[in-house]
Amino acid sequence: MSTRIAFLKGHGTENDFVIVPDPENAIDLPPAAVAVLCDRRAGIGGDGVLHVVRSAAHPEAKDMAGEAEWFMDYRNGDGSVAEMCGNGVRVFARYLQRAGHVTEGDLAVATRGGVKTVHLAKDGDVTVGMGKALLPEGKVTVSVGERSWPARNVNMGNPHAVAFVDDLAHAGDLLSPPPFSPAAAYPDGVNVEFVVDRGPRHVALRVHERGAGETRSCGTGACAVAVAAARRDGADPAVTGAPVTYTVDLPGGTLVITERPDGEIEMTGPAVIVAEGEIDAEWLETLAR
Repeated sequence: MSTRIAFLKGHGTENDFVIVPDPENAIDLPPAAVAVLCDRRAGIGGDGVLHVVRSAAHPEAKDMAGEAEWFMDYRNGDGSVAEMCGNGVRVFARYLQRAGHVTEGDLAVATRGGVKTVHLAKDGDVTVGMGKALLPEGKVTVSVGERSWPARNVNMGNPHAVAFVDDLAHAGDLLSPPPFSPAAAYPDGVNVEFVVDRGPRHVALRVHERGAGETRSCGTGACAVAVAAARRDGADPAVTGAPVTYTVDLPGGTLVITERPDGEIEMTGPAVIVAEGEIDAEWLETLAR
């Protein structure tokens, strides 16, 4: 590992990330190192790490290299690996633009959740093709304290449990993962969204992201919530042939989610790079042991 490691800091609706450019996949980032980087007191601070690698250089992405030059090797704040991060993809694309690897327009990004299509607009917003939602059968329940709610099981390349509540305060402090049942529904844990209505096709949420705790925003969570809200409201684009759009308010900002008749979901929102610098590699190695 070199003496210094370049990094940037960015966020999408205040879901923030440490960005580590590493085109040739030469930097070792074990879970302990990721956790140290994301520590808000002892490290740089972030909800996760965006490890920027060329697809051809990463064993998990080689098969996608023909479709997407760049692989988003995403890690949660606790160091665990995640399949996908919607806000992260937007920030990832913004970094590629800043670094001169891409320009405005369309690009493809490889993720563990598959290849995602991204559009960098002139107005600064970034739209991500998030793929199709899967709606596994079976009843799911989530709980906080004495309260329990039925939840919609939605998979956006990563698992979500969407619960509609009367008041977002009912979600509690979200410091620990909300209990859910049955355990078999989410063997690897789950992101839990608590949702209230704000108006016609307009909702607000709080989210506990597995491996990160409560975050200011969750892109895949916003998509899962929009799909769950549409089905609750009797809207299914595959049946009606008309797209459905929901505005989703999160603690860190607003995302616009559209589900098309072919099932594809698009998410539009901001992505900002706020700083860049260097990590002391010796410090990182010492603390990550």
